[in-house]
Amino acid sequence: SDIIFHPWKKEENGNQTRVILYTITLTNPLAPKTATVTETQTMYKASQESECYVIDAEVLTHDVPYHDYFYTINRYTLTRVARNKSRLRVSTELRYRKQPWGLVKSFIEKNFWSGLEDYFRHLESELTKTESTYLAEVHRQSPKEKVSKQSTVRRRKRAHAHLRVPHLEEVLSPVTTPTDEEVAHRIKHVAGSTQTRHIPEESPSGFHLQSVSKLLLVISFVLVLLVILNMMLFYKLWMLEYTTQTLTAWQGLRLQER
Repeated sequence: SDIIFHPWKKEENGNQTRVILYTITLTNPLAPKTATVTETQTMYKASQESECYVIDAEVLTHDVPYHDYFYTINRYTLTRVARNKSRLRVSTELRYRKQPWGLVKSFIEKNFWSGLEDYFRHLESELTKTESTYLAEVHRQSPKEKVSKQSTVRRRKRAHAHLRVPHLEEVLSPVTTPTDEEVAHRIKHVAGSTQTRHIPEESPSGFHLQSVSKLLLVISFVLVLLVILNMMLFYKLWMLEYTTQTLTAWQGLRLQER
């Protein structure tokens, strides 16, 4: 809700950017009911009208726990595969502004993937509705309108594949961070005309294996420290008992001498 679209601005490098502001509803009990979002979209100059669009969306969610630690990058690649068919491919990545400690990182990633699934499931549902509406309108058209529309479409000039920008393939690659290759291996892409999903490659238990191992390391360190402290306490008690027995024996000898 409360969506505000700022106009596209052309950058010096040929790309176009715009900022979108909106409010989302949250269902997480640890977060507020609503949160404001700032989304910065970048459309690359390799995009070609009616052929291919490549847009990166940097999403900053405010008013949520640890919102200053992370942000999301979504890459939308929309390509034409037929006269009345397109394919949407989405790749996404979680990036950190500040490196959180183990439990906080686990909390952020768990809620990130959960929210991402809900978001793209909703997007898939809306695209399916749009496709159904479009097909229903096509079927309602009279034969003359269909023929007229098809002839108009045939007269349109379609850009040939060899006229595309040479570095288009580089832009079409999924969004990745050079310093964090693990994220790239956690994402699989399922391409389709009306559905796009991300599938985590690892199970939930394996996904947080690194955080669990750190937690186990901390617990082990605490246990070792407790054992050392107990040994020191036992040694002090033993020394105290030994000193007491020595003093008692010494006092007994003095009494005998008197």
